[in-house]
Amino acid sequence: DVATTHSTISRRLCIPLALAAFYLAGIVVDAQAGAELNAKPTSMPVKKISNTVVVPAYKEAPNIRPLTERLFKSLADYDLSSSTELLIVDDNSKDGSVEEVAKLQKEGFSIRIIVRTNERGLSSAVLRGFKEAAGDRLICMDGDLQHPPEKVPLLIQALGEKEYVVGTRYGKGFDVDPSWPWYRVVISNGARMLARPLTPLSDPMSGFFGLTRTALARGLPDVNPVGFKIALELYVKARCSDHAEVSIFFGKREAGESKLTGKVMVYYLLHLEQLYHFRFPWLLRALAALLLLLLLLLAH
Repeated sequence: DVATTHSTISRRLCIPLALAAFYLAGIVVDAQAGAELNAKPTSMPVKKISNTVVVPAYKEAPNIRPLTERLFKSLADYDLSSSTELLIVDDNSKDGSVEEVAKLQKEGFSIRIIVRTNERGLSSAVLRGFKEAAGDRLICMDGDLQHPPEKVPLLIQALGEKEYVVGTRYGKGFDVDPSWPWYRVVISNGARMLARPLTPLSDPMSGFFGLTRTALARGLPDVNPVGFKIALELYVKARCSDHAEVSIFFGKREAGESKLTGKVMVYYLLHLEQLYHFRFPWLLRALAALLLLLLLLLAH
C-alpha cells in the first residue's frame, strides 16, 4: 500500500541523506578552521606605543644616528623597543636632521621629527614634544649624548611606580666627567643649592627626566617656562608627590656646541624667582612686611 511504500522510500533515503549532512558539516568545519588559521597573522595584536622619548634639538644632526642606535639597543634589552618611540623636536636647524631621521625610519626605527619654524627655546620644544607624544610615559633627554641612552629603560620602568623620575649626577654611584672645568662644577653645585627649597630632587638641574601624562596634565595650566630648566618647572608646577632617581654619568658632548652661556644663567635666576613666587606666594608679602617693620623701627 501507499504507507508501506513511503516508509520504504524514507528508510532508503535516510542513509544517503545522513552521509550528505556529515559531508557538508565537514566542509563547513574545515572552512571555519581555515579561516581562523588565515586570520591569525593579521589579527596578532600590535604593541601600543606606551613610552615617548623626546629630544629637543638644534643642529644635532651628527648625534641623531648614534643616539637612536644606542637607545633602541638598550630598549631591546628590556623588551621596550616595540612600545617606545623617539621624537625629535627640531628648531629648524636645516643641518640634515630631517634627512637623517628619514633614513632611520626606512631602517625600521620608531622615530619621527617635528620641525618648528616659528618657535625657539628648549623648554617650549620639550613641551611641544610631550603634547604630541603617543606614549603615556614621557622621557626627556638631550641630543648631545651627555645623557646616556642606556639609562632610558630604567627611567621608563621607574614611571611604572612613580609619577616623576630624574637622572641624577648626585645620587648613589654618581659621577661627572672629570674633564669638566672647575667653574662649571661650581655653577652646577650653586644652581642646585639655590633650587633646594623648591624640590627634594638631588639633581633638579638635570635635563634627563620623565613624568607620566597624568602629572603633565596637572602641571600644564600653570607652566610658564623661563630659561631651559623645564624639569624643575614641571616638577614644581605639577606638584609631584613622589619621585624616583636613577644615577647617571654625565659625559662630554659628542658633537655640536654647548648651550651654557651667561645669558642662560641669568634666565635661570629669573626662572627661580618665578618658581619661588609660585611655591611660596606668602614669601613676598612676608619680606614686604619685614621691610616695613624695619623702616618703622628706624623711624622711631
